[in-house]
Amino acid sequence: MSVKSSFSALNIPLRVSSLSTKSRLSSPSLSRLTFTVRSMTTGSSHYENLLISTPHSGVELITLNRPKALNALNSALFVELNEALKKADEDANVGAIVITGSDRAFAAGADIKEMKDKEYSDVYKNKFLENWTLISTIRKPIIAAVSGYALGGGCELALMCDIILASPTAIFGQPEINLGVIPGGGGTQRLARIVGKSRAMELTLTGRNFSAVEAERWGVVSRIVEPVEGKQKVVDEAVEMGKLIASKGQISVQAGKEAVNAAYESTLTEGLKVERRLFHGLFATKDQKEGMTAFAEKRQPNFTHQ
Repeated sequence: MSVKSSFSALNIPLRVSSLSTKSRLSSPSLSRLTFTVRSMTTGSSHYENLLISTPHSGVELITLNRPKALNALNSALFVELNEALKKADEDANVGAIVITGSDRAFAAGADIKEMKDKEYSDVYKNKFLENWTLISTIRKPIIAAVSGYALGGGCELALMCDIILASPTAIFGQPEINLGVIPGGGGTQRLARIVGKSRAMELTLTGRNFSAVEAERWGVVSRIVEPVEGKQKVVDEAVEMGKLIASKGQISVQAGKEAVNAAYESTLTEGLKVERRLFHGLFATKDQKEGMTAFAEKRQPNFTHQ
């Protein structure tokens, strides 16, 4: 399958003359968008598909970095992503994680060239895509900053994150039906829980993309971050949100994440039990004592994450 036909199947209207960093989308609404990779220093030079940085104390920024493939997700990238997320989760200095791509593509799907010749026995025995779900085991909050295409696996990766912020150029979709398959990284399950059965069925069976405006209206994303003077600010906003979260007590933040996920994944009765158990448990922490004492004394709390 050629690069051109691969992106066509994923509903990416490319006019392909090259896939350099200067190539542009043929879609009129996105014709002014050029592909750029944010320049940053990285302390993890051994990653081939990721850029890792700390834009603010307590916030780790993970940038998907396969520009020629529009950040298409292959096995090598996900191995690196799982490793980077695990390290951030274990790092006491990290309070929040931001995942982003480029202005043109958060991630334009799974790598079709990697998948096209696979057989059933191979994908079944080797649990193909199962390692994608490891992101759900990360206890610290993960914020997705989405610009451009988030299709197929890219949409599923965003949906795995705890919070999604989108630029106005963000385009989501599960176009796997155009390739003779269905979403395999959680798309059908997570979308149905967020947007409802009928809409999830439409998106899965037609493969149509949906805009940032629709995503915000349906509750897929928290909000749209408008550009300032023509420059996308969604990553900056995600980092600011991460900074705010990182300023809280890490134990209560992780408990809050667990409680919300319980609402997302269980019945109301079970979710209420989980919430109450976590709430009661926080009274055994030093941060609870500090937080409430600081409130009573009308000062800012100094959380020690204990």
